[in-house]
Order: sequence, then C-alpha cells, then structure tokens
Amino acid sequence: MQNKSFIPLFLLAILLVIGIFIGYRMLQETAPPTPTELPAPLVEHHAYTQTPTVTLTPSPTATFTPTPTATATLTPLPSQTPTPTATPDPYLDLYISSLMERKYGGGLIQDAGDLNSAGNFIRKLFKYRSEGLDMYGFIDIPFGKGPFPVIVMLHGYVDPDEYSTLDYSTRYADTLAEDGYIVVHPNLRGYAPSAKGDNFLGIGDTVDVLNLISLLRSQAGSPGFLQKADPERLGLWGHSMGGGIVQRVLIVDPDIRAALLYASVSADEALNLAHFDDDGRGNKKQRIPQEALTLISPVYFLDKINAPLSIQHGEADTVVPVEWSQDLCDKLDELGKDVQCTYYPKQPHTFQNSGDTQLIAHTLDFFDTYLKPAE
Repeated sequence: MQNKSFIPLFLLAILLVIGIFIGYRMLQETAPPTPTELPAPLVEHHAYTQTPTVTLTPSPTATFTPTPTATATLTPLPSQTPTPTATPDPYLDLYISSLMERKYGGGLIQDAGDLNSAGNFIRKLFKYRSEGLDMYGFIDIPFGKGPFPVIVMLHGYVDPDEYSTLDYSTRYADTLAEDGYIVVHPNLRGYAPSAKGDNFLGIGDTVDVLNLISLLRSQAGSPGFLQKADPERLGLWGHSMGGGIVQRVLIVDPDIRAALLYASVSADEALNLAHFDDDGRGNKKQRIPQEALTLISPVYFLDKINAPLSIQHGEADTVVPVEWSQDLCDKLDELGKDVQCTYYPKQPHTFQNSGDTQLIAHTLDFFDTYLKPAE
C-alpha cells in the first residue's frame, strides 16, 4: 500500500519542481531588465561634438545665434575714362591725302560719235563714267600716223546754262591739235551733257579728271580712237577754275609731264572762299575750319609737284587777282621747281587780241619743249 502511493508523490514532486522552474523562467522573461551601466563616452579628436551620455537631463532650448552674414563690399573699380566715339570728319574726302590714297580708272572711254571739225584733225564726242556719273567731252585727234602727245584741257567757270561743248576754250584745243597734239577736253561736272554731282572746291572735278587720265593711259595705243595717243607724254592745261583742278592733279599724279595754268584760281582755298561769292566754282560757300583748309589746299603740298609748270596771267584780270599767280610762282621758285611765269599788261581774265596770240604762241612753245622729242 505504501509502495503504491510513493510513486505518485514522487511524480508530483517532480512536476512541482518543473512548474516552479517554468514559473521562475517566465518571471525572468517578463521582468524589466536591470539597467546596465553604459561605458564612458568616447572622446573623438576632431571637430565633432562628443557623443552625450544617455542621461535624461533636459536639453537646453537651442538658441540660434545668427552667424554674421558677410556683406559684400563693392570696391569701386579705378575710374575709367570712356573711350570717345570717333566723330566722322566731314571734310575727309576733300583732303589732298585722301585724293592721293584713292584708286582711279575702271571702265572705258567710249567713242560717242563724230563732231564737226575744219582742220587737220578729226573731232569726236567721248563718254566715260566717274563715280557713277556719265561724263562727256570732245577729243581732237590729228591726222597722221602718230603716236601723238596728249593734252587734257580743262575749261574755266561758265554759267552751266550758257555753256556748250564747243565753248570758248575750243580754239586753244584746235590750235594744239593742228600742232600735233591729241587734245582731250572734258565737260566738267554739271556742264551738259556731263552729269551733275558733288563738287565743292572742285574736288569732284579733280576725281573725274584723275579717272579720265587713268583711262587714257590704259587705252592709249590700243585699237580704237585712242590708238595714236602716247601715254608717256601727257600734259595738262587749265583756265581759271580749271587751273585749280590742274594744281591738285599735279600733286596727286607725279607722272604728268608738263602743265600750264592760265589765270588760275588760288592754290589757297581760304583765299578763294574769301574772294568769291561762292567757292570759285559755282558752289555755295561753306564755313571750313582753317585746320581743314590746310589739308585741302594745294598751296601746302607744292613740294609734291614734279612737272614743269607755266603760269600765265593778265594784269588787268578783275575776276582772279594776278597776285595769286605771282605768289604761286614765288613759292614754286623757292622750292626749286621748274616754273615759268608771264604776266600780260592790260589783259583781262580771258585774253584778247594780241594777248591771246601771245598766249597761244607761248603754249605751243612750252608743250613742244617738254612733250615733243628733240628733232
């Protein structure tokens, strides 16, 4: 009896121990863990802040102290003077230097038909273009084989409404043609049938003549009406306004062989502007600074003239003072230039009678000396 009860008690004891053990384990798993002391914080040797200990000490409210913002101070750049915009020179195209820098020629001198003649030469109308303008004139060509020297003849001022192609200067051209010269006589700007164009102080005329001379040289000796022209023997003749053009052409073109001035306007444009009601060429006066006139006037460039020069003037000239020619003659002589000067008593602006006869004789003698080979 006792043995039978022992076993259940033993089992009961074992079950009790197991239950206690299980209960203890359950209590351990559900109980809060014992706080474990955290290791001391690591101190890092760089700019970061140390890791704080986990102490529930209330953190102070972060106060944002603004870092002063660096204000950009605009240091002014050194004062710079603005570069002025160049003002175009209104007189630049009138300067002798501008004329010397230009290129001339282009195109052709065209035969525009026959004109009446009554001497030992034929006369033709010619046409060419200059600065987009149609320019005309007449040419006297001697009979004979040639080659002949060439004279470019420039007329003086005449009211354009009264001018004709075969005007007063034709007799001088015909006399030279009879003596064996090809004479090229353009109608200057505004003289029909030549076109009108800008021509203050005769600069437009000067450009037209320089273009004409360039074309003469390029066409001389070639088949056509200039076949008998000798481009190496080229001279100029200019009366009054035409004389002023000759002065400029001589300065720009050093290869002119000889030139004659007949009662020419002044080489100093200041004198022309002061003397005439216009500019001496029929153009309205303009007020021009003296510094510009110095760059425009031939008188300041006489040293560039190479050609022998003949100056002819009447002492009774009431249009152009004879003193202007006398002054020009003196200046050229002082520069050592080859210059011949003749003054005719009682002769007006356009010579008459014996004075005209003497002028023609001198003209032939002068050009024969410099443009015809010695026989």
